Amino acid sequence: MTTFDQPVAVDPDKLHEFVFRAVEEVGATLNAALVVMGDKLGLYRALAGNGGLSPAELAERVGASERYVREWLNAQAAGGYVAYDPDSGRYSLPPEQTAALTDPESPAYLPGFFQLAIGSVLDSPRITEVARSGDGVGWHEHVHDVHEGCERFFRPGYNAHLIQEWLPALDGVVEKLERGALVADVGCGHGSSTILMAQAFPNSQFVGSDYHEGSIETAQQRAQEAGVADRVRFQIAPAAAYSGSDYDLVTMFDCLHDMGDPVGAARHVHGTLKPDGTWMVVEPNAGDRIEDNLNPIGRAYYAFSTLLCTPASLSQDVGLALGAQAGEARIRDVVEGGGFGRFRRAAETPFNLVFEARP
Repeated sequence: MTTFDQPVAVDPDKLHEFVFRAVEEVGATLNAALVVMGDKLGLYRALAGNGGLSPAELAERVGASERYVREWLNAQAAGGYVAYDPDSGRYSLPPEQTAALTDPESPAYLPGFFQLAIGSVLDSPRITEVARSGDGVGWHEHVHDVHEGCERFFRPGYNAHLIQEWLPALDGVVEKLERGALVADVGCGHGSSTILMAQAFPNSQFVGSDYHEGSIETAQQRAQEAGVADRVRFQIAPAAAYSGSDYDLVTMFDCLHDMGDPVGAARHVHGTLKPDGTWMVVEPNAGDRIEDNLNPIGRAYYAFSTLLCTPASLSQDVGLALGAQAGEARIRDVVEGGGFGRFRRAAETPFNLVFEARP
């Protein structure tokens, strides 16, 4: 005898609430592209501190079409990104949005976050394809907005916390850096973390490495521009094969979970450190349980993990795929699996956890 499940009654009020939430989500998705557009066209910077501009005035300042700028402004006003004065017909950028959207030195600077998101969305059809097979997509296979957006998103946090809080939280590391230490910055990307440390500690030597050739080229150029090329060098190498030994400090910023074989990378770090050396691992902030991460930050990181981090790991040997929300317990397992005897959480921010590992 065939049985059928009884249909579940739909609560019309809950359905209505969900549909309107979905409409908000679509608007937010489209707004990510508009934020990137405003950043690249200089619209936010032109609005900042001007007390109010008409669409025509703003368009003239940035050299864009008034008709496009008018629609962009209205979308931004509807989302609360710019303020609109109906009496004058002018638009302005509140001071809080000015800090978040125009000041690259602000720890709240957001355009890179949106650029990274848009790049991830652009690449999502490819991720949908490989999700059927379980194959991966390497970091080097993504569009430029992913590479540039990632660096622009993480750099403000490093600027705000790395020198002032994270390194001082490690046992004896600042003193070594001030005297003159040898440092390996693994998975350095465009080199923002490497260069930042080199600027703060001129007596030390720094070796940045990344398997992505394009990122290393950018890092080398950035080091020249920053005036630290005398104490910074970069190499193209995967995490488990960077060169050198007797390092006082090895750092990994937001990249361990992207690796196919993070335990193998941990073993290599262990083998390249001095006996009294330190490995600093900076990872996205996450709890060990799924329910700990069901919040706005966890949602964003799980999304990036689906579109970027997990595919990157699956594209490599082993393909452990820790994911961007790995949590402290899984990171500890990786570190201890690499031979480290001591592991602790040294610092944290809303976006990052900072771990110290010692042989």
